[in-house]
Amino acid sequence: MAKDVKPTRKNLMAIEDRIELSERGHDTLEQKRDGLIMEFMDILDQAQDVRSELDENYETAQKKINMARAMEGDVAVRGAAAALKEHPEITTQSKNIMGVVVPQIESSRVRKSLDQRGYGLLGSSARIDEAADAYEELLETIILAAEVETAMKKMLKEIETTKRRVNALEFKLLPELNENKEYIEQKLEEQEREEIFRLKKIKNKKEEEEKEEKEAAEAAAAAPADD
Repeated sequence: MAKDVKPTRKNLMAIEDRIELSERGHDTLEQKRDGLIMEFMDILDQAQDVRSELDENYETAQKKINMARAMEGDVAVRGAAAALKEHPEITTQSKNIMGVVVPQIESSRVRKSLDQRGYGLLGSSARIDEAADAYEELLETIILAAEVETAMKKMLKEIETTKRRVNALEFKLLPELNENKEYIEQKLEEQEREEIFRLKKIKNKKEEEEKEEKEAAEAAAAAPADD
């Protein structure tokens, strides 16, 4: 690549400007990458906690529903489930984490009182109520897990993109620019040495000519005049 660059001072100044700009960009991207990694680690810790909570809540909900089926029968359980009138509502917004837009999921009508479940006090039992409580808690955990998992994937994707940009600057663009800079500096030094040598040669030739002219003049002055 260096051979395609004309060794001029204008190009040298342009490359030096690009090097300075690229180095600043490299530093900025490195800071962004490190910040993203720190944010990602926090989200990863949260995701691990949510996954653990999700497993626990799922097992609890399964035990509660199995107990309700065993004690009250499938018909009663299905009837209580079918009585639900108001279903949970999910809304999504977004938030910005170091330039990365991640989802923020909000839910409503997940947790319900006994009268909001639709089956009424006389149409249920404590076991059905416990199963409903467990599944409402499980649903809240699922919603939170979806938010955290999606944020984690987006952060990881941005980290990888930023790392590629850092590496491209560090291992490709900057080395090429520095190589071009060294090539131009070397060529300019060679041109300068050649110019100095040329000027010195011209000076020596001029001095030699002046010397010859002087000697010729002196010889002419010293020659005897014709009678």
